[in-house]
Amino acid sequence: MLEGALVRLRPSTRADWGALFTVAADPLLWAVHPAHDRWQEPVFRAYFEAGIASGGALTIIDRAGDTVIGSSRFDNWNADADEIEIGWTYLARSHWGGAYNREVKRLMLDHILQYVGTVVFTVGVNNIRSRRAVEKIGGRVRPGTVDRLMAGELKPHVIYEIQRPRTPA
Repeated sequence: MLEGALVRLRPSTRADWGALFTVAADPLLWAVHPAHDRWQEPVFRAYFEAGIASGGALTIIDRAGDTVIGSSRFDNWNADADEIEIGWTYLARSHWGGAYNREVKRLMLDHILQYVGTVVFTVGVNNIRSRRAVEKIGGRVRPGTVDRLMAGELKPHVIYEIQRPRTPA
């Protein structure tokens, strides 16, 4: 479990389905996201199942009310590149505004950068809210774009990276 002042993150389980879907069922959460249809139950179910199968899905709990407010994930470990991806993050709109997302990402980064050299974030080109959030935590965009299949279409994404701080020799 990862714990900060605002949130606790713990591995997601199938028992989290109802609470996570309750948060995700808000269409406005996904309005600027490339997977704009993720609020629909069958689409979210596929997303949820992929998270569980990845072994890296985390349920985000607001410490103040001990309530589920969203999810994030570690995935796509690439041993040759010494990197892993953080993403698939969503938060209840009541927790938008930066402090919660920053803490979630900081907890995840502090944990995983003990084990890998680079963390990447794959973000839809037009998902300005998420792009600004990654930039605020120090993400640097890699040149070019990659296409990802979302909502039945190939959508362009940019990749941000954050590298483990180098220690003096």
